[in-house]
Amino acid sequence: MSTQAEAAPVRRRWSRQARHQMIYGWAFALPFFLLFLLVFAAPIISSIRSSLFKMQSTGGGLFGGGERVEVFAGLENFIVAATNTSFWGGIGRVMLFGVFQIPVMIGIALGLALLLDSFLVRRPGTWRLLYFLPYAIPGLIAAIVWGYLYVPQISPFADAFGTSGGQPFFLAPGIILASMANMTTWTFTGYNMLIFLAALQAIPGDLYEAARIDGASGLQITAKIKIPLVRGAALLAVLLSIIGTIQLFNEPTVMQTLASWMGNDYTPMMMAYNTMMGQMTPSGAGPASAVSILMAMVAGVLAVIYALAQRKAD
Repeated sequence: MSTQAEAAPVRRRWSRQARHQMIYGWAFALPFFLLFLLVFAAPIISSIRSSLFKMQSTGGGLFGGGERVEVFAGLENFIVAATNTSFWGGIGRVMLFGVFQIPVMIGIALGLALLLDSFLVRRPGTWRLLYFLPYAIPGLIAAIVWGYLYVPQISPFADAFGTSGGQPFFLAPGIILASMANMTTWTFTGYNMLIFLAALQAIPGDLYEAARIDGASGLQITAKIKIPLVRGAALLAVLLSIIGTIQLFNEPTVMQTLASWMGNDYTPMMMAYNTMMGQMTPSGAGPASAVSILMAMVAGVLAVIYALAQRKAD
């Protein structure tokens, strides 16, 4: 009996400590959760709600008239967007863009990270900063700079490539995706390089020493240790690139000002923006939100497919 009586205060004391720790933990996490709700959850909820409504005129007659009011549309906005050939045409373009742009960018980023992690480069911090600088330039500004380099009248090299299909070479229908891929690769290679470099520097040095003792060369260490151990970083980089590719906007928007044949629906993100701004029919926040949600669903499906394929390969 005495043992149980002595244990009861101890349990109560530990219970109070656990309760206090839980309260302190939630208190520290509260600012994050509030910001998460404000900048992430709230916009998503607002977009889903908006996608279920549309603007409709209250007036009658041939030309409508009256005030425009918001009315419940159900899944009508999603049906219109999902049956729009322009939407799927834009999805096809960005997927084609990603098929050849993402592997090139990831390969270059991995190569640069392996180079900086080796003993071949002096002052790797300086080179790391130089490689990362393009990402520090706002995406729209970078797209404008490259756009000017593609215009023959002001570019120092575009004249040498002539024309294709009546358009300047870099702005021709068959080349323009590659032109935008060059812009995106230049901007984001340094960012992905840092992801790989962080993964490489987290590898224990003991593995390298053991491999050298066993007679492994530098090339063998790279192929058998470094590259296999950065597969997780590669998965993250590719998933971010897939999501970014579906949201491709800055580059095609700038290129549209130079190549008017592209139209307002060249990519899904352009379609959503121009729908919101009233430059496409149907227009308004509801149809634009439906297009955005369909884009997110496509990006999610592609990301899951790649993650499952990567897991199966592992």
